[in-house]
Amino acid sequence: MFIRPEDPHAVVDRLFREEQGRAVATLIRVLGDFDLAEEAVQEAFITALETWPVRGVPDNPGAWITTTARNRAIDRLRRRRVLAEKAELLGRQALIEEELAAIDPDAALDGAETMSPIVDDRLRLIFTCCHPALAMDARVALTLRTLGGLSTPAIARAFLVPEATLAQRLVRAKRKIRDAGIPYRVPDSHALPERLDGVLRVLYLVFNEGYGASTGDRLIRRELSAEAIRLVRVLGSLMPDEPEVMGLLALMLLHDARRETRTGPAGELVLLEDQDREHWDRERIAEGQALLERAMRMRRVGPYQLQAAIAALHDEAPSAAETDWGQIAALYRILGEMAPSPVVELNRAVAVAMADGPASGLDLVERIAASGQLDDYPYLHSTRADLLRRLGRRAEAAAAYRRALELTANGPERTFLEGRVGELGRATA
Repeated sequence: MFIRPEDPHAVVDRLFREEQGRAVATLIRVLGDFDLAEEAVQEAFITALETWPVRGVPDNPGAWITTTARNRAIDRLRRRRVLAEKAELLGRQALIEEELAAIDPDAALDGAETMSPIVDDRLRLIFTCCHPALAMDARVALTLRTLGGLSTPAIARAFLVPEATLAQRLVRAKRKIRDAGIPYRVPDSHALPERLDGVLRVLYLVFNEGYGASTGDRLIRRELSAEAIRLVRVLGSLMPDEPEVMGLLALMLLHDARRETRTGPAGELVLLEDQDREHWDRERIAEGQALLERAMRMRRVGPYQLQAAIAALHDEAPSAAETDWGQIAALYRILGEMAPSPVVELNRAVAVAMADGPASGLDLVERIAASGQLDDYPYLHSTRADLLRRLGRRAEAAAAYRRALELTANGPERTFLEGRVGELGRATA
């Protein structure tokens, strides 16, 4: 039935963010073909944009999308069958058509609350994408593309690589899964640990894209953060004695607790130091702290637990000024030894600047900048700009802010940077 009196385009936009990954995962399970599944789901959303403004929004739009995508996939398979010559291929396609026809769109939308985690299509898809036969970056990129619905440019920015390079990784990863016959399933318990690192990286990047969107006119994509948290909970039920799973869930919850205060009434960016801490989600903070304590008691400390400990220090502090920046800097130093990264060093530089003054932090930032590793990373330049601003070096700060602005595609972040440039221009006029 087409009865819901909502703006069709707004519904399609929301539904794409919320349900695209679920529909793709369901079709991949049956088809074993990433491209066909993605194309069928994309066609379903295009059809929705064409028909809903005329006929109205269906009563259950998510199920409508899944049903339409399923039918598009069946149509494509039938067209292929006309051209097929081998009986084996004909039989396989007929079997797939039967399996597609058997998909229950309503059941596909139920999620982990009504299904065993082992049979969750999205979890199966993550482990398929994170198969050890694939390069680590390809595993993460493929899952972000298929499950999270992120665009190739957005993923390229997350990886700090050219878009063309990322596109080739996606093509090669899909071909590898197809040619190697990588199974679409959650691995047996003995194989789970070796697959965990890639899965955790995937989920963390999905969360980060939701927590701070790389593109678009919104700072936060709540559905991506919520999906990452949900899938980590599912993963935790599979691996209840793995401290890094608990550490990642704690980290996500401790960050997500601040979500409502990270933007203002008009969607503008609000810095951590200016956020109203009274409105942080104390239940999420308490859950994150409890998970972190439980993980730490296992005495197998990993990078996610260290990052969760840093997030907990922020959440426990009454204000930015009263934050234990010295301890945060020390934790970043340990994290840098355990998992070396120029981004970790940049975060340590910020903590050092808060603990020992902007000049000390700027020295570390300049060393990172001199290495050239983060030249296309906007937060390097915005951090450098802020420290220069605090030191009164306004012309240099304005130039650094402009460089950050060149590299930033998120609307609220661009507005914030433009404001900083404008303030510095007025101050030097």
